[in-house]
Amino acid sequence: MTASSFDGALSRVLVHEGGWSDHPRDPGGATMKGVTQRVYDGWRRRAGLKTRSVRQIADTELRAIYRLQYWDAVRGDDLPAGLDYCLFDAAVNSGAAQAAKWLQRALGVTADGQIGEATLAALAGRDVAALIRDVGDRRLAMLRALSTWRTFGTGWSRRVARVREEALSLAAGKAATVPVRGIDEGATPKARAGDMRLSRTPEGAGGLMAGAGSLGAVIAEQADRLAPLAELSLLLRWLCAALVLAGVALTLHGALARIRAGEARA
Repeated sequence: MTASSFDGALSRVLVHEGGWSDHPRDPGGATMKGVTQRVYDGWRRRAGLKTRSVRQIADTELRAIYRLQYWDAVRGDDLPAGLDYCLFDAAVNSGAAQAAKWLQRALGVTADGQIGEATLAALAGRDVAALIRDVGDRRLAMLRALSTWRTFGTGWSRRVARVREEALSLAAGKAATVPVRGIDEGATPKARAGDMRLSRTPEGAGGLMAGAGSLGAVIAEQADRLAPLAELSLLLRWLCAALVLAGVALTLHGALARIRAGEARA
């Protein structure tokens, strides 16, 4: 059995998560080393322990929470090298279900937010590096659609870029080193799909591309939310289908715009 790469992945994630954070605009609220107070309270209650400030979290608790709630939730030990870290970091920042959906959409399988045997089977023979890039693109598109993008966008963009670089190195069989936190970096706030909002498309060609990708991500999320209700109504089934097609169209539009912009610069 292949040894788990959890420890190395956790070391990399913790660089991005930092220490204590309680930014008023962070939807995660009070957070210590990436674990929110809400998650820590739930963990302590399940263990039959009295709740306390997340600032007091023990290293053993931290490791156990990351392993169960994020690594195991995205089947980290069953994923190829590089993709395991890519999905793990995305799960920590935006939730395991959301990370799973990004991978499932990249694979072209049902995006139910649960990585099971069907999703793992679809990985066979796939280009891992291409999947890492695809997941990163989808992740960044959703982040751009969040209401807190103006406040945290720079940090999120830096994180996604570094995770992509490290994941690609791991996928290529290279020993990616654990990055060192820069003096200008703080903890990266949580980025959940529930904090999405439709915004005006930014100015310029780059803004059009970002806007198309962000809107596509928003539409995909809304389709996912309506899917459980689609069994109850023919109208909702048609609405879900329309949302999915609209998301695909906008994603393709963004990709074509990037290609044309690149040709124009050449």
